[in-house]
Order: sequence, then C-alpha cells, then structure tokens
Amino acid sequence: MTRITGGCQCGAVRYACDTLDKASICHCRMCQKASGGYFAPFSVAQGLVWTRGEPKRFASSNMARRGFCADCGTPLTYEYDDVIDVSLGSLDDPAAFPPIVQIGLESRLAFVADLPALPVRDLATSAESAAFLAQVISRQHPDHDTEVWPPADRTP
Repeated sequence: MTRITGGCQCGAVRYACDTLDKASICHCRMCQKASGGYFAPFSVAQGLVWTRGEPKRFASSNMARRGFCADCGTPLTYEYDDVIDVSLGSLDDPAAFPPIVQIGLESRLAFVADLPALPVRDLATSAESAAFLAQVISRQHPDHDTEVWPPADRTP
C-alpha cells in the first residue's frame, strides 16, 4: 500500500497516512481565518503519523484544534473528537484528492462562485514574471520525503 505523504512549506513537519476520505472545501469563517484564504480544503486522515516534527496546535473553538507548523505557519490539521483532517494543500500530491463536497456555505463569500470567470495570467509565459521568477531561490521543501532538511549546502 502506498502511503499518502505531506508536510509544511519549510519541511520542519512531515506526515504520512494510510487513507484520506471525505475531501471537502469548508467556507466557514473559522476556516477562512485559519487558512488565510477564502475557503479551506481538508480530508479525514486514517493512520496518520508524524514523520518529522509535530504541529503546534491552536484551540480555535471549544470543539476543535488546528495544527500548523510553528516555524513557517503552514496550516496542517483540523482536529475534533478522535478525527484528524489534513489540509489538502499540504499534501505532496494535492491533485490526487479533489474535493467532493462544500460545507459552511452560510459563510461562503459571494464572489467565490465567479472565480472561474476571472481573467487568467500564466506566469510561465509572461516576460515580466519570467524575469522575476528567474531570480527566485526557493527554500520550500520539495513534495517528497527527505532524510534531512534543509540540505547542508543551503541555509533556510
């Protein structure tokens, strides 16, 4: 069985799990604030283990805690009862787990439904963006497990 893996942006926290179920997008105001986005994508994880570090947690309500990397701030979990949801954007392969339901619609921002109609700008083909991107040296952890992070030849 192939393990599902993921982690934070800086690589300080990594995880693996056996399965993901009920991939969702939550529009509630708490998820908006916790993710810093218009909505938050999560999926219920089974067999979750922390393979490097462990998230810091914030009790966002009397019912739930949110796990995040204390070093880079990446949102990692939504935890309640004995259930742990992982943030789909923290997966090494987020495209493998598309959401199947939207929840918290009472807080959904009205313009979210119109996002697909917005004009698109491809950074890879824009000369201005290409010049900027050519100067970028990424310190982001790669989308796979590593023995050591950061590499010895690179300072975070």
